Parts: sequence; C-alpha cells; structure tokens
Amino acid sequence: MTESTSEPKSAPATLPNSPPPFPGGQQLFRLDPGIAHLNHGSFGAVPIPVQEVQAALSAELHADPDTFFVDVADRIAAARGRVAAHLGADPDSIAFISNATEGANLALNAVELADGDEILVTDHGYGTVSAAAARRAPVTTVRLDPDLPDEDAVREAVLAALTPRTKVALLDQISSPTARLIAGPALLADLAARGVTTVVDGAHSPGMLADPLAGGADFWFGNLHKWGYAPSGSALLAVAPHHRARVKALVPSWEDAQGFPRSVENRATVDYTGRLSAPEGLDLLDRLDAAKVRAHNSALAAYGAQLLAELPGLTPLPFTPGLAMRSLRLPPGTAETPDDARELRERIARELRIRVLIWPWPGGGGIRVCGQVYNRPEEYERLAAGLPAYLPR
Repeated sequence: MTESTSEPKSAPATLPNSPPPFPGGQQLFRLDPGIAHLNHGSFGAVPIPVQEVQAALSAELHADPDTFFVDVADRIAAARGRVAAHLGADPDSIAFISNATEGANLALNAVELADGDEILVTDHGYGTVSAAAARRAPVTTVRLDPDLPDEDAVREAVLAALTPRTKVALLDQISSPTARLIAGPALLADLAARGVTTVVDGAHSPGMLADPLAGGADFWFGNLHKWGYAPSGSALLAVAPHHRARVKALVPSWEDAQGFPRSVENRATVDYTGRLSAPEGLDLLDRLDAAKVRAHNSALAAYGAQLLAELPGLTPLPFTPGLAMRSLRLPPGTAETPDDARELRERIARELRIRVLIWPWPGGGGIRVCGQVYNRPEEYERLAAGLPAYLPR
C-alpha cells in the first residue's frame, strides 16, 4: 500500500536542500528559458529527440501521402507493440487514443447500464471526464476532503459512498488538482469484489508510475504526452478481455471490422505522427533511467512544496510519496471559483513568467507544482518569492 504523508505546518522555517540539476535535462527541450515551467502535469513537453522523429514522419507523409496512409494502420499496431512492452501489457489489450477524455467516452459507452444504474465519481475528477459520466447515467459524486490523511482514508470514503445502484466507479489514479493516489490496487480490488465496474483515469500515470496498469481495472486510460515524453494527442486505452467486444469507435473507420484495438485507433486522415513517435518518448525515458528520472522529479516537486509551505496562509496537503506533483491549499478567499482560479493562474504567468496550476475549491483553492528534468531549484525559489504579492495580506 502506498501511504500518503502530510508535512507538518510547524516545521522550522529553514530553507530545504535543493536537488541537483538532472544531467543534460534542460538541453533535451526547446522551452522558453524566460518562463519557469512548473506545470508539466497539464500539457507535458516534448523532448527534442522525439520532436525530430515526429518531424521526419511528417516529412514522409507530405512526400508520399498515399503510401503513408495505406500503411499507417500496421505501423500504428507496431508502435502500440513497442509501448506495450514498456508497460508490461499485452498489445491486444491497449489502443492508441487522442486523450483521456476520449478514453472516458469509449469506456463508458462500452459498459452495459440499465435504467436506475448510477456512476460514482469524485470531486477531484477532471471536468470533461466527469462530464462524460453524466452523459451516460446519473452520477453520484464522492466528496473527498483534500486533507484526508492517507490512501486508506480515501478508500474508505469511496466505499462508503457506494449504493445498490452503483454499477460503475470512474476514479482518478492520480488526482490532477491534489496530486495524490486515489484508484490504487486495494480500492480497485474492493470495488471488483462488490461487482462494480472500474474505470480509471490514469492521465498522469504513464512515465510517472513504474506500473501504471497495476490493479487490473476493467478500463484504464492514460496520456503519454505528459510524463511519457510523447507528442500531444498520444494516449492509451486499456480494456479487460471480457469488455473488448463492446468497445466501439466514436467515429467509424475502415478498420471497424478488425475490432478492438485497431477499430478505435484509425480515424481516416488525422495526423498519426504523434502516435507513431510516442514509443520514442518511453525509449528516451528508459535511456535516461526511468527510476532516476522519477526520483529526481519527485525531489524537485517536494522542494517546491517545502518552499511554498513556509509562506503565510499556505497549507501543504497530504501527498503520495514518489509523485512528481505536490499541492498546497491557498488562503481562504483565494481561487474559490473556477474564474478566480483561472485569473490568478494567468496573472502569475503574465507578471511573474511562471506557469503553475491554480485549482478552485470552496474556502480557498490550491496551487500545484510539478518537477521535471528541465526544471531548476531557482525556479521554485522565484515562485516562493513572488507569490505572496498575489495572496491576501
């Protein structure tokens, strides 16, 4: 079991030790050096070697479109096999998709629901993913206090919200705003034992977790373009064997007769270069030593959170060790609505040239910082020095 831990607010106001730079990390990206990019978890960033592979594929496409598109389904299948090897998955159990929201719709459309059946979600879920559930059936929303101390407390809160009508649980593997594990293997096993179909939003898992498919959910989807160093529009859907025949592409293609996974991977003349180059991102992660990258990124996020925790009014939230994201609550009256959170986020970006996630919450929103191999300790120090000007005095 992965325990969550909270850092005591009473810790002495001393500057923590800053992690050393990751060797060659900055040189792998073309990011604007004038911006502190502390929000890798929202959109990711594509390393230069992966950009170059995608550019070569794009050039190939433009040189001979006919050959490219005639062969693309088989090439996607080959790329999928390479990704499956990184994840320890059966290539026939996963399919390339564009993003987590697409994965949620594909999964929920494949679940057989009767009148009166309900879907359980949490208030930490990603907006468009939860919206997909609401389109499919009535939704019960579990209120998860951000201060719940550990994984067991989260699991108990979710299980307590089940009713005889709960047929599906749609849960984050790692919550986007609060950056903690929710759908761990223990909770997934409990839900399966109760006959609840499990749909897991693993948007942040590939590349950040060593085993993102742990727990054997009925459906799992995750982005490769965040922590897996793939181009935008590269994601995966994993489906348990007994559900695959019901997974139908959102848009029909000439591969429909092939069934899952090929039927959901092919979308006529869309840009497939991101999917074809996605394995290069995971290859690069392995060359850098994935365990070393994860440890470095986690240490950087922890460093940033420690600096912010020294600011008056900021409260560190319980966290899952080893993740490359940390969140803190902002003072009451700050970022309590989506509009206020968006305005604060963009002011910090515009005026401080720092990118972070500001998330809304009643009674005081939150701030999330991420760590990646291109980040430097001084970027978090800039944030800690500049943020007080945007908080209530």
